[in-house]
Amino acid sequence: MFVVGTALHLAGSGRLILRAESDVRPGAVLYDEKGRPVAKVAELFGPVKAPYLSAVPMTDRMTRILKQKVYASPRSEKFGKTRGRRYKR
Repeated sequence: MFVVGTALHLAGSGRLILRAESDVRPGAVLYDEKGRPVAKVAELFGPVKAPYLSAVPMTDRMTRILKQKVYASPRSEKFGKTRGRRYKR
């Protein structure tokens, strides 16, 4: 797994906002340091050189993720959106 960014805060909409440290596509699943899925990237926004990510939470433990590094697997980076298909791990 590689570092995607740092979780900054929860937006009023309930989405997790991250400062991106590497390229990632919308639809990629993000993991915590223990490898548990925590969010799915919804969109990228902000300046091109230092973008932010908006991610939809997949768990209710989002306050534990704040100020922590968030990771993605190379597989989720490669495929991005699955368009409804599910891939086995």
